[in-house]
Amino acid sequence: MSELAHRLSRGDHGITDRPGRDNAWTGLRAAIEREYVHVPFTETRGGTEAGFRLDPAPSGLPGESWEEGEGPIRLEDRLSLVGVTVRCVADPDPRKMAGAGLLEPSPVG
Repeated sequence: MSELAHRLSRGDHGITDRPGRDNAWTGLRAAIEREYVHVPFTETRGGTEAGFRLDPAPSGLPGESWEEGEGPIRLEDRLSLVGVTVRCVADPDPRKMAGAGLLEPSPVG
């Protein structure tokens, strides 16, 4: 496993929307609706952004408060990072456009 994948698989790590973007909630909402999201990990050297197709089955998407950008959200699916298959699990808070995320080692298949 690469050093980066190993480090991001140990505990929760800070995630945030990219700074300087206008109306970040609208952008996240649009990404969720098209089922492809980017999760920027802020605690890596130079920043690491994981982009992946959203798996709606394990993901916990906003319910009734979707329009207001409130309520818990879980974004989840597998991706390849530096040649290693991992599952990205991210819990952004739409009010703060920040949250926590991690990578879990994932078997291929």
